[in-house]
Amino acid sequence: MWLNIPAFDLLACTLIFTTLLGTSKAADCLSNDPYAPKVAYTITVQKYGGYGNFTTIQAAINSIHSQNNRWVRILISPGFYREKVIVPADKPCILLQGKNSKSTMISWNDHTITDKSATFTSLANNFVAKNIAFKNAYRYQTPMNGNPIMQSVAVEVVGDKSSFHRCSFFGFQDTLWDVKGRHYFKNCYIEGAVDFIWGNGQSIYEGCKISVLPCLGGLVTGFITAQGRNLANENSGFVFKAGKVFGNGNAEAYLGRAYGAYSRVIWYGTEFSDVIVPQGWQAWNYVNHE
Repeated sequence: MWLNIPAFDLLACTLIFTTLLGTSKAADCLSNDPYAPKVAYTITVQKYGGYGNFTTIQAAINSIHSQNNRWVRILISPGFYREKVIVPADKPCILLQGKNSKSTMISWNDHTITDKSATFTSLANNFVAKNIAFKNAYRYQTPMNGNPIMQSVAVEVVGDKSSFHRCSFFGFQDTLWDVKGRHYFKNCYIEGAVDFIWGNGQSIYEGCKISVLPCLGGLVTGFITAQGRNLANENSGFVFKAGKVFGNGNAEAYLGRAYGAYSRVIWYGTEFSDVIVPQGWQAWNYVNHE
């Protein structure tokens, strides 16, 4: 079910990554380069107007033609953007870029049905985000003030060949929904308490900092991952390469619990603090599948 590998040789690493990446599904964009795509044109967003083309991120996305096949950059000026944002499936090849994740934030606080609660949803293939913070603010409410803890997604990633670079994800439960497809997270910050990296994507998290929040004041043990691989022949799974895991206050958490009968998570060369409980993993409803 899970692998926790302190070190392994190049051949083993190559085999694991090849299994997870699988074969190409999404067509490339013109001038395709996921690290530094050559953009066809740039759209600017400034919250308070000025020289920006738009004042909201959603309006900028809406302006892009359906079935676009060239990289389009949406350059977001620093600011706090309180809006729900959706990248539709028919608008691939978008690069969403802020100045840095401390000055550029998209925030909302939905907490109803899981697939309706996301602050930011990307349904399109070939999507890139850089230097942006995504937040579901509902994490700050607890039963102490009469509000129950509920699923509250910050980001939902569905499209294939999507990547996030130097982005931050803030939430409490179900923060980052890595739904399906091939995804790459580089030097990101991810925060939460319960199942806060979850889904059935085939994804690599490289150099990411993972912060565990206390659950109900530290009275409840949390879970970092909830990977949802259900069949032995599925090529999904999460790989955490390098990076570090640490706690906030008196938080503690399992590395993950099995959200599917064949959940697969690999931690490689990762620095763990004592926030991780000694058992490491919880089989949840799939005892004896380990």
